[in-house]
Amino acid sequence: MSAFNAYFGLIRVGWVLVREGVVIALPSEGLPPSVSLAKSFVSIFARKRAKTQARSDRLAKAVERLGPSYVKIGQFLATRPDVVGVDMANDLSQLQDRMAFFPHAAAKAAIEGSLGRPLDDLYVSFDEPIAAASIAQVHPAEITTPEGRKRVAVKVIRPGVRQRFVNDITAMYLVAGLQERFMPSSRRLRPVEVTRTLEQTTKVEMDLRLEAAALSEIAENTEKDPGFRVPKVDWERTGRDVITMEWIDGVKMSDVEGLKAAGHDINVLADTLIQSFLRHTLRDGFFHADMHPGNLFVDAEGQIVAVDMGIVGRLGKKERRFLAEILFGFITRDYVRVAEVHFEAGYVPAHHNTESFAQAIRAIGEPIHGQPAETISMGKLLTLLFEVTELFDMETRPELVMLQKTMVVVEGVSRMLNPRFNMWKASEPVVGDWIRTNLGPKRIVTDLRDGLKAAVKLAEAAPEIAAKTEKFHHELLAMSETGLRFDPQTAEAIGKAEAKHSRSGRLALWIIALTLLYIAWHLS
Repeated sequence: MSAFNAYFGLIRVGWVLVREGVVIALPSEGLPPSVSLAKSFVSIFARKRAKTQARSDRLAKAVERLGPSYVKIGQFLATRPDVVGVDMANDLSQLQDRMAFFPHAAAKAAIEGSLGRPLDDLYVSFDEPIAAASIAQVHPAEITTPEGRKRVAVKVIRPGVRQRFVNDITAMYLVAGLQERFMPSSRRLRPVEVTRTLEQTTKVEMDLRLEAAALSEIAENTEKDPGFRVPKVDWERTGRDVITMEWIDGVKMSDVEGLKAAGHDINVLADTLIQSFLRHTLRDGFFHADMHPGNLFVDAEGQIVAVDMGIVGRLGKKERRFLAEILFGFITRDYVRVAEVHFEAGYVPAHHNTESFAQAIRAIGEPIHGQPAETISMGKLLTLLFEVTELFDMETRPELVMLQKTMVVVEGVSRMLNPRFNMWKASEPVVGDWIRTNLGPKRIVTDLRDGLKAAVKLAEAAPEIAAKTEKFHHELLAMSETGLRFDPQTAEAIGKAEAKHSRSGRLALWIIALTLLYIAWHLS
C-alpha cells in the first residue's frame, strides 16, 4: 500500500505545484512536444494571482502548502544545483524556514518524554517560542548554575514531523526511480542516491543529540581558532527530541549597520568568516553546511558565533587534497595538473583523454586571470568546474557539491560585509599553509606515517585473515563436492518473500480489475 500512497502523494504535490503556478513557470526549452502541450494544458488550473508572481514566490507558496517536510526537502535540493539546475536551486535557497509555532504543551511533553524528568526540574523558567522551523522550534529558558541563573536556548523537535517525513520521502523515492528509468541522461546524477542522502541527512537532523555532537566536535576543532566559536551544549538537558545550549547575545551578520554601530570592523569579520570556513574544510574535514546570515552572530567580543548545526558536511583526506590541488592549479595556471588530479581521484572515467580535459579546464581558468581578484568567486569557479566535468561523465560527488554550495553562501556573506572583498587574498593564509603542509615535502612524511600505520594494522589482522581464508577454502571444496545448499532460515526467508510478493501482485490485480469494472459500469 505504501506504493499506492506514494502515487496519491505525488498527485497531491503535482496539483499544488500546478495551482500555485510553479509548473507553468518552469522553462519550456528542450521539452518534448507532448510535455510542452501538457504544460500548456495545466496552466488553465493555476490561480490567477500566481500567474503574476515571481517564480521563487510561487515556489515558496507551494512548499508552504505542502508542509514542513517539503520545506526541508526544498532546502536540501537547494544545495544540489547539479540535480535541479542553478536557477531552481537559487529559488529554493530563498525558502524561508519559518513555520507556525506548535503549542507550548506539546513542547513540554516532548522535553519530558525525551529527558524523563518534569519540566520544572529542568528549567527555572521556560518561555514561549521565539522561532519555529520545519524540524523544530526554539524557546528561551533559564537554568540554575553554581554561578546563579543562566539563560539558555532550548530547541524542541516538532511533533509528528518524523512520520510526516517518512510518508513524503516515499514519494521522493518513487520520482527518483522513475527518473532513472525513463531519463537515462539523469543516471549520472544518481537521483536515487541523492534521495537516500536526503533521507539520511534529515534523519540525522531530526535527532538533536547528533546536532549536539556536531556542536561539541566543531567546538573542539576551533578551540584555538581566532574569531570563531559555537554555542556550548548543556548535555544534561539534551536528548533525542531536545537540545539545550548557550544563549547567544549578539548582532546578526545580516545586520551590517548594526555591526558598524556596535563598533565591529566588518572587513575583518569578512576575512575571519572565510578563513574559518576554509580551516574547517581543509584542516578538519568537517564544516557547518548551513552558514547563511541568519545562522551567524557576532558577540560583544567580536567573535563570529555559528548556530544551528543540523546540516554539516564532511570531506575525507582525498577530497581535501583534491580541493586544495584544484585551487592551487587554477592559481598557478597549471591546468594539466588540475586535470590529472581529477583522474587520480577517480572522479573522471579513465577512458577520457587527460589533455582534452585539461583543455576544458583552461576554458574556465583563463578568463579568471583577466579579472580583478576581488571579483573572482571561488564558489562560482567550482560551479563552472562541475558543469565542465559533466561533459566528461564525472559522477556527482554529493560532498563536493555541498561544499561548493556552502562556499557560495559564505562568500556571499563576506561580500555583503565588504563589497570589495578579495577572496583569494583572504584565503591565502589558510590555503597556502595547508598546501605547504600537505602538498609539499611534509606530505611524503605524512603518507609514510599513514602507510606505516596501515601496515601495522594489516600485520595485526593477518592471523584472523589467514583463518578466514582457510575456512572459505574448505567451504568452496565442500560446495564443489555437494553443491550449493541454503540453510533452513534462508529457505524460509525466500519463501516468505515470494509469498509476500504474490499477495502484493494479487492485490494490485484486484484493484485494477475493480477499477476497470467501475469504469465499464459508468460507461454502460
